[in-house]
Amino acid sequence: MNILVAGVGNVLKSDDGFGVEVVRALRHQELPPDVEVVDIGIRGMHLAHQLLDGYRALLIIDATERGGRPGELYLLEHDLSAQPEPDVPDAHGMTPDAVLALLRSLATASGLEPTAGLATVLVLGCEPSTVDDGIGLSEPVAASVPRAAEYVPQILARIG
Repeated sequence: MNILVAGVGNVLKSDDGFGVEVVRALRHQELPPDVEVVDIGIRGMHLAHQLLDGYRALLIIDATERGGRPGELYLLEHDLSAQPEPDVPDAHGMTPDAVLALLRSLATASGLEPTAGLATVLVLGCEPSTVDDGIGLSEPVAASVPRAAEYVPQILARIG
């Protein structure tokens, strides 16, 4: 597989489950054969280990607080040249920076390139309404799930 699409978030924290819901919606779409779609949930360490398998691109789908209106979608590009400081891994709150810092550490320890072949890291984010305890997305974020799932093939074409 060349591109990994990872839905991340905690489904027990309301809108934080956005990425997981988008991945569920993507399972009903036909995507290119070089794309792997995974539900990472809160397993950021698992994501870092999986990236060692040699993906050239990563698309993370997650709730992303940017100050917009709830349900607003964002496409952000991660700067792979940035050198985030490795932190003590917290499986319940690993940001893309923390995942990539862990990936660098794991790759170096394994004798691989520091970013293990990744050339592109994008984040498709959605502005949450709430990330309080609770199961289920708020109405504006739930309405963004199908829009995000329709947007993913366009993002993949941009990467490809």
